[in-house]
Amino acid sequence: MRLEGEIMIDNPRPAKVAVVEEIRDKLAQTEVVFVTEYRGLKVADLQALRAQLRTVDAEYKVFKNTLTRIAAKAADREVLVELLSGPSGLVFSGPDAAATAKGLRDFSRINDQLVVKGALMGSQLLDQPAVFALASLPSRDVLLAQVAGVIAAPMVNFASALNAVPRDFAYGLKALIDQREAA
Repeated sequence: MRLEGEIMIDNPRPAKVAVVEEIRDKLAQTEVVFVTEYRGLKVADLQALRAQLRTVDAEYKVFKNTLTRIAAKAADREVLVELLSGPSGLVFSGPDAAATAKGLRDFSRINDQLVVKGALMGSQLLDQPAVFALASLPSRDVLLAQVAGVIAAPMVNFASALNAVPRDFAYGLKALIDQREAA
């Protein structure tokens, strides 16, 4: 079987080809991919983790490392291969990578058998402390609201200043009229 980038699998079975293509597609479509080690986790724990990650539009999948390496090379994300040792699970992040990192961090605090090895953000490899730093960021919605507030603040101040001119003029005029009436 030949994939993009001249990567070959000797005598591939159709199921393996399909898995490699699935991984390659997910790697190509996802901006942030987290890598975990799930050794010792029970099936129920993995189901709970998957359910928690689904709430932030992330997906937890377990693939054979060999097939993942082939797919990473084909997707031009070969740097991910550094994190693939031992039983590895991939978390394909949704639009809010910070929320996904937060979910992984929180789950690993409760269940210490889940080890976050790192992540691939774009073409940059992140280690575990960097992933946990990402988890401490506010959510995407909060960040967008903060940016909108920063953009809107000068406009609000300008509108207030423009509004102050006629208001101050009216107060001054009223004071002048009151002063003339009192005299």
